Amino acid sequence: MFGINGPEFFLLLLIGILVIGPQRLPEYTQKLANLVKEVRRMASGAREQIKEEVGIDIDDVDWKKYDPRQYDPRRIIKEALLDDDSKPVSSGAPAAVAAVSGAAAVAAGGAAAASARPERAVQVLPPGEAAPFDTEAT
Repeated sequence: MFGINGPEFFLLLLIGILVIGPQRLPEYTQKLANLVKEVRRMASGAREQIKEEVGIDIDDVDWKKYDPRQYDPRRIIKEALLDDDSKPVSSGAPAAVAAVSGAAAVAAGGAAAASARPERAVQVLPPGEAAPFDTEAT
């Protein structure tokens, strides 16, 4: 408790007895006992209040699942990159994603689905003309 071992606790107890004195010792031990009872009552009350408000028992919660130390960003990214996504890409997807899915569709025999994709319009500026610049953009 609080990083105090047996001999240290005994020494603190002895110093407390000498400082308080034998006349006031029963009074202070009664106050300490009442304080411990009150803290236990408050803790059980808080547990009951949480159980009523949340609707779950705290003892039944798997706290290891919520431990932030278990989340390794490298592992999460690796799993996401190696995950085999066979989901179809929507027609509004960016060109790079659509091209990859289009190549997969052609390889799978779905050439009609790849050709139904709308083409992306790219504006080409004449040589020597500066690209438009927005001064209010950040």
